[in-house]
Amino acid sequence: MQNFPDFSQHCFLVHKELGHNRVGGRVTYLATDTRTNQEVVIKQFQFARLGANWTDFDAYEREIQLLKELNHPGIPRYLSSFQTEDGFCMVQEYKPATSLAESRSFAPDQIRQIAIAALEILVYLQNRIPPVIHRDVKPANILVDEVGNLFLVDFGFAHIGEGEVGVSSVVKGTLGFMPPEQLFNRQLTEASDLYGLGMTLICLLTDTKSDRIGDLVDISYRVSFKHLVPKLNQHWVNWLEKMVEPRIKDRFTNAVEALAALPASPLRPPEAQFSHSKLELSARHPGEQLVCPVQITNPVPDTLLQGEWRLEPHPSDPSMQLYQWITVSPATFADNQIECRVHVDTRRLVPGKTYHRRLQLHTNTLAKVYSLDLQIKTVPVRSPTRPVPYALLLLLGLFAAGLSSLLTWVSVVLGIVTQTGGLSGFGTLLGAAIGLELASWLLRSSDSRVGSVATTLAAIVLGAWGLLGGLTGSVNSAATILLEAIIGGIGGAIVGIGLGLFVERLLVQGLPKQGAIAIALLTTILGVSLGVNFSLSFSVPVLSGLAMGSSLLLLLLIVQAQLQQTTTNLARRQTERHLIKP
Repeated sequence: MQNFPDFSQHCFLVHKELGHNRVGGRVTYLATDTRTNQEVVIKQFQFARLGANWTDFDAYEREIQLLKELNHPGIPRYLSSFQTEDGFCMVQEYKPATSLAESRSFAPDQIRQIAIAALEILVYLQNRIPPVIHRDVKPANILVDEVGNLFLVDFGFAHIGEGEVGVSSVVKGTLGFMPPEQLFNRQLTEASDLYGLGMTLICLLTDTKSDRIGDLVDISYRVSFKHLVPKLNQHWVNWLEKMVEPRIKDRFTNAVEALAALPASPLRPPEAQFSHSKLELSARHPGEQLVCPVQITNPVPDTLLQGEWRLEPHPSDPSMQLYQWITVSPATFADNQIECRVHVDTRRLVPGKTYHRRLQLHTNTLAKVYSLDLQIKTVPVRSPTRPVPYALLLLLGLFAAGLSSLLTWVSVVLGIVTQTGGLSGFGTLLGAAIGLELASWLLRSSDSRVGSVATTLAAIVLGAWGLLGGLTGSVNSAATILLEAIIGGIGGAIVGIGLGLFVERLLVQGLPKQGAIAIALLTTILGVSLGVNFSLSFSVPVLSGLAMGSSLLLLLLIVQAQLQQTTTNLARRQTERHLIKP
């Protein structure tokens, strides 16, 4: 059974002990006023106890006198006082709230409200004439109820007016929460109580017990707490650092100034989490409008993510006022979960290039700026003309010349053709035409349709030429004609297949269909005529003329293709001068 004092003759019934300082002889009780049935707080000064002295009793008298003059909802009202055999008692209004010294957790917004409410009480005290300096602002003397109402209690150490405190009251206060000027008995100002409030808020934010707050203070009395709250908004860090500056002139001047400077931003800033760290976009059509979504989420409760998109300047990009080819919608937002869409206009980009750009999201988070890398690939544009593949043409010409030279040499050895060009031509040309047509059939069956067309055209020309009577002389015997046809057929088939394959290759290189057929045919004719002429020591005028004519036509085609390519390239370069470079 608890041994509570009996205050019944003063109409008070004690329920429990709220706190005590046995050395100083001070005990606080929760009691009920039996006259009104209202709960009250009774603070008893037991001056008969060991350690008690009349200086402490004087502090009670000062507190009573001060409380009688104070009228603020955040300060429990003085009700009455009485004297007992054990000591002097003061009765105050009871507030059903617990002190900040008790183990509790507060949301960031609640800590902000605690700071505002405490500063408003200090503003009231400092606006009095003369101002009241509490001198013992600490977690144990700040009460908060369940709905968030805040109360400042224990005015036993309060000092009226600014100035130096007496020697007897140097120790009045709590170590760790007393500013250096109070600790060293120097002049107090309205900024003195701000130090205790700042240290109290640091205790709440860092989850530091009141008796361990000294661990955060270095030898120069500077408070180091940032490492314990790495995600605390920098505005709040700066504000708290100014509240607990060791030198009084570096602190806020008074509670009014501190309240005005209180950061509007939340204590813990929001965060931004991206669905993509890099965007890779590829156009499938020239001038395509590309769109890619980006999800942004803020996981921090009781905060609001705000952001503004900006395109990081690039030396190749035009001025934003003139043209902006990368945009984001919405460009600004205030939301905790939002889908932003990145739009890329490729109409003024160089075809077949890769662009690297960077978007910046400026936010109200701790990181302030986030970067989102973009990689944009434009589709290549097929040129209407391609460079003439000289290496392929040279290979085709050498192939035709070599084969025709070999077959002509065989014909000379067999006596079908004389070294001076004695040749009926009928059998050879007709056989070559048949061989070319056979090659065309083989190419068509292998799906080389354009190559088969070129081979068929060559077969028609040679067949018509052979039917007109040959190159020179009269028609030989049937056996000779048959032998000529066999040799011509072999050569025609081999040349035809080579011709068709080279035409298909020229198409792959980008030459148009008609141009590929014409250039391949002229190259083959030039090669064949030069090969036969070489074996016959250039003794056949018709073949020499054929070589000269085909070479001239081939040269004209090549020059025309080259001029067209040059004109196209110049036009493209002229156009690209006005395009955005990678």
